Amino acid sequence: MTGYAQATRDTPAGQVSVEIRSVNSRFLDLVFRIPDELRGVEPALRELLAGALQRGKVECRVGLRTLARADAEPPLDARVLAQVAGLARRVAAAVPEATPPSVGEILRWPGLLGEPAGAETLAPDVLAAAREALAEFVASRAREGAKLAAFLRERAAAVCAIIEPLQQRGPQLLAAWQSRLVERLRAALEQTEAPVPMEETMARVRQEVAAYGLRIDVAEELSRLQAHVDELRRILDAGSPAGKRLDFLMQEFNREANTLGSKAAAIDLTGASIELKVLIEQMREQVQNVE
Repeated sequence: MTGYAQATRDTPAGQVSVEIRSVNSRFLDLVFRIPDELRGVEPALRELLAGALQRGKVECRVGLRTLARADAEPPLDARVLAQVAGLARRVAAAVPEATPPSVGEILRWPGLLGEPAGAETLAPDVLAAAREALAEFVASRAREGAKLAAFLRERAAAVCAIIEPLQQRGPQLLAAWQSRLVERLRAALEQTEAPVPMEETMARVRQEVAAYGLRIDVAEELSRLQAHVDELRRILDAGSPAGKRLDFLMQEFNREANTLGSKAAAIDLTGASIELKVLIEQMREQVQNVE
C-alpha cells in the first residue's frame, strides 16, 4: 500500500526529522536513509517498522538539521576546561620557566569543544519522531484501505449479481440444452437406416446426454464462487492484515471462473464467465495494494 508521513523533533543538537513513505509490494521491504552519525539507531527503527507493517516497499529517511547561527559560539566543556587550567597551574608551579599554554593550544585540547551529538544522545528523539510519523503513516494507509475495501465489496456485489440468477436458472438452462441436443440427434438418426430400433437408440442417446450433462453442470462452481464472495466479505470485516489471504482467494476466484467458462453449454454461461473474469481481475489488481 502507498502511504506517506513525516514528523520532526527539536533537540539541542538541531532538528531531527523522520520521513516514511511506501509503494506497493507483495512483501515487506524496508529501506533506510540515515546520516552516518545516526546509523546506530537503525536496528531500533527496523524493529519498530517491522512490528507495525506487513507489506510494501517502505523507505524511512532520517535527517538532522543543525540550528547553528553565524553568531553562535561553539560550546566549551567546563569540566575539561577546569582540568586544563588546573594542569597549567601545576606545571607553572613545578616549572616556573615553562611557557603557559596559548589560547589556541587550549582550544585544541581533546574534549574541550563539545562533540556533535551522535546516535546515543539523539536515539530517543529519533525514535519518538519515528513513532509519531509511523502513527500518521498507518492512519493514512488505513484511510486508503477503507477505500479499497469499499471497492472490493462493490465488485463482490457485482459477482453475486451474476451468479445468483445463474444458480436459479442453471437447471433450466441445462435441461433446455439437453433437450435441444436430443432433438438434433433424433433428427440425424431419422435420416439414417440404423440397424438398432429407434426407441432403443434414443434411450441410449438420452443416457449419454444425461451423463455429459453431469460433467458440464456448473452448479458446484457457482456454489464455490458464492462461498468465495462470503469469505472475501468475512476477511474485509475482520479488519486485520489481509493482503496475503486475499491474494490466495483471488486465485480461487479465477480458478472457478475459468472452470465455469470451460464447462459452459449456453451463451448465458459463457457471457457470465467473461464478466466474472473482468471483475475478478479488477479485484486482483487492487488486492496487490491491500496490507
